[in-house]
Amino acid sequence: MKFYKLGLLTMLISLFILSSCKRQEGIGLDVDPATQINGTLVVDTSLVATTFAEDSIPSAGYSARVPLSYFKDTELGITHAGFAALVSLPGGLPYTLPTGTITIDSAVLSLPYSPTYAFYGDSLLSTFKVNVYQLAQNIQSSVNKTTYSNDVFATGDLIGTKTFKSRSHDTLRVYNIVKGKPDTIAKVVPQVRIPISSDFINQKFFQAGTLLNTNAAFQNAIKGLYIKLDESQTTGIGGNMFFNADSAKIMVYYRANNSGTVDTSLVSLPLSNGLISIQHNYSDKVKASMNQTNGSNLLYMQGMAGLRAKLTFPNVKNILAAAGNNAIINRAELVVKVSPGTSVPFAPNPRLTMYRYDLARQRVLLQDASGADPRSSGVFGGNYDATTGEYHFIVTAFLQDLINGKTTDYGTFIAPVSPLSSGTTVNISPTINFAERSILAGKNSQDRIRLKVIYTKINQ
Repeated sequence: MKFYKLGLLTMLISLFILSSCKRQEGIGLDVDPATQINGTLVVDTSLVATTFAEDSIPSAGYSARVPLSYFKDTELGITHAGFAALVSLPGGLPYTLPTGTITIDSAVLSLPYSPTYAFYGDSLLSTFKVNVYQLAQNIQSSVNKTTYSNDVFATGDLIGTKTFKSRSHDTLRVYNIVKGKPDTIAKVVPQVRIPISSDFINQKFFQAGTLLNTNAAFQNAIKGLYIKLDESQTTGIGGNMFFNADSAKIMVYYRANNSGTVDTSLVSLPLSNGLISIQHNYSDKVKASMNQTNGSNLLYMQGMAGLRAKLTFPNVKNILAAAGNNAIINRAELVVKVSPGTSVPFAPNPRLTMYRYDLARQRVLLQDASGADPRSSGVFGGNYDATTGEYHFIVTAFLQDLINGKTTDYGTFIAPVSPLSSGTTVNISPTINFAERSILAGKNSQDRIRLKVIYTKINQ
């Protein structure tokens, strides 16, 4: 019986509690209209954007990813790119030649493709011819000094060539030399294999004598290689290929005859210290865009130390004029859109970045991209949205400082950046070894660059 009474008591308490509950909207005090805070959206399209050439970039230190390019972009123009590299002894150490009579069967320069973003262009209808030259001058001094992306290297003898289709995802099967045992067939990563002159290898390696005692002496004697595409023998639109130079090597297959006993063997001469050389011949469209001072109809973004856009904000002081001095920016977002019809056949940059110049014309992060600024949200933007064709950047703190006069606009830029950049780390370094490009809507387009600002007017 007592459990029955306890159950009734529990039900009564529950009814009292439920009867006291009301909708969330009815809880709390009414908002005083005099003190209510409302957000107001303003869209500013007065920004002036002009296509701007990228600065020349130090070209050393990119051995993990070097380009071979001959790309005839009907919109932007022609891009040429090649790279120079040193040739090292096996392991970079003194080398002792094998005994016996040596006969070279073949020598091949192996150029492995980069594992990601290895090709940009037309791989289906284009045929490429690559040439390998001995350099006319030793590049060891170039490695130790600053060389730039637009530097040109003088070449000597042609020592290798190959005509090929770019197949950056296709593995190959090659002979694997096993000393003292039958050779085997091995599957290797996607690569271009270029036959190298046996006479060159014989003279520079097997007949090098004391030059094999140190890697520095060997590199000094061989001078280095320059690898580029033969433009007269490359058909179609062409493209941009990217290779891991730090995995590239000359593979020398030879036979050693010791008193009638013949064995096949392999010695590898690795490449190192890749130096990139890039030249751009821009179309009349791009040149006209670069010559505009009051904004371009189209804005051209290009990797490979190519093109970026400079922004100015002539109306920045008037954006919040209607709100007077009592306005605070809640959110400011810069939106740029790829010009319709330009995203095929060549895909836009997967990612753009945004930065500004300081007084010394050095690149610095915007306040919203800097982890040192407490106003940074941690989500800056810049990724391409294929659904809308847009790039978005959060510029709340940057714009607030411009309006308040805390920041001087010495130059603000949008530019291509490595698509491999981390989503949480904002990269503002120019890209030399990614080729993607974007054509953005300019001043006369309904999709032109716009600044979307949500601000709050504080009633006092």
